[in-house]
Amino acid sequence: MQTLDLKQTLKPYFTAAVGKPTLIEVPSLSYLKIDGRGNPNTAPEYAAAVQGLYSLAYTAKFMLKKRGELDFNVMALQGLWWADDMLAFLEGRKDDWRWTMMIVMPDALTQAHIEEARALASKKTDPAVLARIRLEPYTEGLAAQVMHLGPYSAEAATIAALHAFIAAQGCERRGLHHEIYLGDPRRTAPEKLRTIIRQPCQRRA
Repeated sequence: MQTLDLKQTLKPYFTAAVGKPTLIEVPSLSYLKIDGRGNPNTAPEYAAAVQGLYSLAYTAKFMLKKRGELDFNVMALQGLWWADDMLAFLEGRKDDWRWTMMIVMPDALTQAHIEEARALASKKTDPAVLARIRLEPYTEGLAAQVMHLGPYSAEAATIAALHAFIAAQGCERRGLHHEIYLGDPRRTAPEKLRTIIRQPCQRRA
């Protein structure tokens, strides 16, 4: 059976220092992804989307492991965030936020594997939610990232510092605001939550 230690092979993309932004080149990676909108703290759609992602990811993992084909780590939840009116995002009007929640998967995982896992997962997870999840690559390329330590509600200063760092490197922002959640808010005190904040960027012409 092939065993993939994604925590080791993808370590550079899941590691950052608190208060020390860095530039990083992020390759194309394969993800399970689901789109939605609304306040992540209160919207039932958000909670169902996250549950569906983990259900499908773990079902695929254990299905392939049981058959002796492949074993891999299920990695941390990630989110891309924006709003149709970006002022809604900047001003924290969360009901208007749009998001794509995602979990990185091994390249060896195929669409056929996902369809098989989707059918199995539907016995315990809402099939309508599972049907919205897709497997597709996402490429960020050059990006800046930094670790935020503390509650999600206190990210503004970290984000501002990251944006200032990007400008100081002679770059400009592009793409979507990206967060990688290394702590579980259900089990971790807010002040100890670790979140990688990532912003794709490009060199100024």
